[in-house]
Amino acid sequence: MTAINNIELVSKNKNPSLVHRVGFFDSGIDGLSVVHAFQKLCDDAEIFYVADWTYCPYGDKPINVIQERARVNTKSLIEQGCTTIVVACNTATAAAIDILRKEFPEISFVGMEPAIKPAASQTKSGVVGVLATNATFKGRLFRETCAKYSSGIEVLEAVGEGFVELVEQGKENSEEAFECVSKVVQPLLNKGADCLVLGCTHYPFLKKTIQAIVGSNVSIIDPSDAVAQQIIRVLQK
Repeated sequence: MTAINNIELVSKNKNPSLVHRVGFFDSGIDGLSVVHAFQKLCDDAEIFYVADWTYCPYGDKPINVIQERARVNTKSLIEQGCTTIVVACNTATAAAIDILRKEFPEISFVGMEPAIKPAASQTKSGVVGVLATNATFKGRLFRETCAKYSSGIEVLEAVGEGFVELVEQGKENSEEAFECVSKVVQPLLNKGADCLVLGCTHYPFLKKTIQAIVGSNVSIIDPSDAVAQQIIRVLQK
């Protein structure tokens, strides 16, 4: 793994004639959950990753700050030759992806979207819990996705207070994480949720802890695989 300023070359393609240069950015390590899902599907890409540590987490930052960081990260990835860029953060997607597509029309952008559609098709209780940041819940994408796929079900929103910090500190499997996650998740279970949507790319790192709390009868839906498949579709175009 080669460091380039705050960019890391995660995967170098062994066949230059087939190379795709795909860039990912987020406020910390969380977007790597999407990178790993993409790597399972694509072995002919060079992958660059920006971890914007200084501004981690994005979830509690003003929208104008998130938008400016998205511009800076995009420019850094373009300098490395990336023509497809993944906004590997639900908060940054909600705040900035429309602006990025307008300001960088030559770049193909892929963003994160809460996986309400699969949750709506899987729930048996008719109650779905979504774990995300305040910024994600306030964003256009979340509202539109809910309006499109939540007919006939109840969608409960819960902000994962402290989740990002636990992951960034490497405490995702600690007793502290168990207690923190329980406080957020248990009210959703009490209201009948049998599907939990992970609406932040940090949260899959807490999946083992979440599953231990909710048990085997509650489904945990991670959108990383669906986003990876979308990246492949974009590259094929």
